[in-house]
Amino acid sequence: MPRHCVVDTGVAMVANQMHEEASADCVARCARALSEVMTSGHVFVDDGGLIVEEYRRNLNAWARQPGPGDTFLKWLLTHEWAGVKVTRVAITAKDQDADDFHELPGPPEGVAYDPADRKFLAVAAAHNPHPVILQSLDHKWWGWRDALRAVGVSIDFLCPDDVEAKYAEKMERS
Repeated sequence: MPRHCVVDTGVAMVANQMHEEASADCVARCARALSEVMTSGHVFVDDGGLIVEEYRRNLNAWARQPGPGDTFLKWLLTHEWAGVKVTRVAITAKDQDADDFHELPGPPEGVAYDPADRKFLAVAAAHNPHPVILQSLDHKWWGWRDALRAVGVSIDFLCPDDVEAKYAEKMERS
């Protein structure tokens, strides 16, 4: 698994068992990925703090009994400014939409970026070489994977069986 990456918040939340649809295997994979990132990896976040702020809203670095996601946040806060294990990537919000970024390529055909996901995509697109994005169960990304790869953004699905099944279920409903 690539460990020079952008980590979607869902990975840390699944590792903390905060996603009821996650299988035990998926929880374990997300926890293991975060552990590998902290041990021998490198994380990319935006220089404006949007990603870290989202982590802070959903995780607790100072929990009495921290889960793997909480431990990851504490690790990130400890290393965020040293420039050795974490790289802060400059992304520039567009004047007309603070959730859209100049560095983010226009969405490929058939893709409508979720505003909450754009910061992760923009960081991966802005840094060269483009770090992979670790993703857990967000089924939208499964449907976008080929189109995103075509614009230089790669996704590492930590729970491919789970997310593929969830994607198929959602597509059947629509």
